[in-house]
Amino acid sequence: MHPLTETFLPYRARLGYAGAMPTHLKSRRALAVSGPADFAAVFGVSRETVARLETYEALLRQWQKAVNLVAERTLPAIWQRHFADSAQLVGLVPEARRWLDLGSGAGFPGLVVAILLAEAPPRPAETEPAPRPARVTLIESDSRKAAFLGTVARQTGIAVDILSTRIETCATQSRVALPDVVTARALAPLDKLLSLAAPFLSPRTVGLFPKGREAAIEVEAARKAWIFTSELIPSSTEAGAHIVRVSTLEPNWKEPRS
Repeated sequence: MHPLTETFLPYRARLGYAGAMPTHLKSRRALAVSGPADFAAVFGVSRETVARLETYEALLRQWQKAVNLVAERTLPAIWQRHFADSAQLVGLVPEARRWLDLGSGAGFPGLVVAILLAEAPPRPAETEPAPRPARVTLIESDSRKAAFLGTVARQTGIAVDILSTRIETCATQSRVALPDVVTARALAPLDKLLSLAAPFLSPRTVGLFPKGREAAIEVEAARKAWIFTSELIPSSTEAGAHIVRVSTLEPNWKEPRS
């Protein structure tokens, strides 16, 4: 058994297919996921899911030679820095079926979320009596990166919606159904990120935004322009980093907008 697997066992039952990350722990040892075996042990996913991620890894390494998809220094730690870092979000909202990933880039976290959700059973939505399968929408304006996302989706057999358009345009916003979760990683400071996410956030939508060690500072800066409920969730893959969980977003008209 992976040395950290026991930490997450109680949360697997809630997910049904992946090891959810305990959000109540304020400090914990970061996961060490060095490859497919570690990932399978920690997240409890199927061989098919691991095989899809291995295909993803191979394509990422191949395309990286021509397109700058990720920082070169992170390539030796793909399973830790990118796959596990993205996968931890699924356990934070296991009931969510519709996900929207802004500025997807190389597909983190959105495409990894889609791969994990592919083996999740359909769940009924609050407003829909019939169970519905999960669906992930990826928005990426760079046509080369969007082409990469499409290639990974085809070769892994994952159904995703890929929009190669700009996030802030009305045309893009009109094509996206209100999601359960909005995600974005390494896209913009939180105040700018909330401006991009706002059109997609309904009262029932949650924003999950992986941030580094300065997450708390970004949250306070964003409150000058926005009123929102937030929670800082310690990252399971990087010591000191956090995931900012945001809900009930509205403009802060009391503060001047810069």
